[in-house]
Amino acid sequence: MVTKQDLTLVEPFVYEISSSYRADMRVAARLYADDYVLDMALGDRSIEQLINTATLPGIVGYALAMPDVHQGYGFPIGGVAATALPKGVISPGGVGYDINCGVRLITSPLRADALRNRIGALMDALFVNVPAGVGEAGGLRLSKQELRQVLEQGARWPVARGHGRSADAEHTEDRGCMSAARADAISPRALERGADQLGTLGSGNHFLEIDEITEIYDETAAQALGLYLGQACVWVHCGSRGLGHQVCTDAVREMQQSVTRHAITLPDRELACAPFDSPEGQRYFAAMACAANYAWANRQVITHQVRQSFDQVLGKGAGEALRVVYDVCHNVAKVEKHVLNGKTRELCVHRKGATRAFGPGRAEVPQDYRAVGQPVLIPGNMASGSYVLVGTDKAMQATFGSACHGAGRTMSRAGARRGVRGQDLRAELEAQQIAVRAGSMSGLAEEAPQAYKDVDRVVEVVHQAGIARKVARTRPLGVMKG
Repeated sequence: MVTKQDLTLVEPFVYEISSSYRADMRVAARLYADDYVLDMALGDRSIEQLINTATLPGIVGYALAMPDVHQGYGFPIGGVAATALPKGVISPGGVGYDINCGVRLITSPLRADALRNRIGALMDALFVNVPAGVGEAGGLRLSKQELRQVLEQGARWPVARGHGRSADAEHTEDRGCMSAARADAISPRALERGADQLGTLGSGNHFLEIDEITEIYDETAAQALGLYLGQACVWVHCGSRGLGHQVCTDAVREMQQSVTRHAITLPDRELACAPFDSPEGQRYFAAMACAANYAWANRQVITHQVRQSFDQVLGKGAGEALRVVYDVCHNVAKVEKHVLNGKTRELCVHRKGATRAFGPGRAEVPQDYRAVGQPVLIPGNMASGSYVLVGTDKAMQATFGSACHGAGRTMSRAGARRGVRGQDLRAELEAQQIAVRAGSMSGLAEEAPQAYKDVDRVVEVVHQAGIARKVARTRPLGVMKG
């Protein structure tokens, strides 16, 4: 069992476990943390999972954990690992079941004060227009051909059909489409599960919020992103729904059967993987890209539904005025070029419950943000709010351009349900002037603020460590849960 004595503070907010800790480790493991985060991480199996991740064939640099780290499937949630191509492995456990579970930030030109007496009506409209809940179907019924187009075109597909505008895709990571996607890599069961869920929020930690920008930390970056104090904004957090879950299920099953053939020995079968250039690796990468594209299309359709809701409540034009600031994804593996030991190398970067945080100047960052760095969107909880940051040069050097993706759980969903009554939580939030719309009270209880780490502490770690820089903070006015 890992103890504090096994970790060395190698620089402020960075703890390391040497590769000599265990004979099968190929690289050292690093955790971004303060005392609070470290104590939390030692309370579950997340650091043990991080050490296991450091054994993957082809892994380079360090096995990394962000300060939102907690126990996951195979990899810890909050884990980042890069493998050298073409022989390094790709692992579905290093991506997760909710492929491209991401966050989109949308701003309004209106100040929050102008919306306060309409928040209830806006949340009612959103609750009607954006289907939410376990297995909930959307208003779009896709033919097999249309679904295949979504899988290969991503956010461009709904934009081309009037569900948004080209600027939305330009302000989306990878412009809303991974080109590696091949619809023929998707199983019939995954296709079946994705046929009627486009434009749906889902359940669990997915949410839709109307917030107010309450703090600006970096005026230059805020101006570049079009953010100002008192501004109203909308957060959308959801992913690839049942389709993405099935893609992961299919790949884990296949790779658990093929690891022996590839002569791969693993300390945990949940780390099932295959060489990136193997048939299994290529099939999973293409299917994962399809699921990522589905998630981007999903958030794009929801953006259209949000605009419709604003038009219905505030009058025609209110929705059209909503602007996508950025859309980031978590739970994905990307082929990227990074400098490692002075040489540029092509890597497969897994971000499991972590987000890209590319610094200034990278071509992948939209032109209008390139001088300040890529927006990094960090949700907190439904009471305290969320953060906007930007990526840094330090992140490019230290974490393969990665940062945390949220606050990180401290309590299981079952534990939250046992300790919190949804009705009581709703009353507490509404007493704080936060309008709540939820599909179920048990689902609301699962996402209680006390089930998450202190987002201020988590964000301060990445800010002080220099892997992302604080720009703005928001506070909820209205919250919608599945």
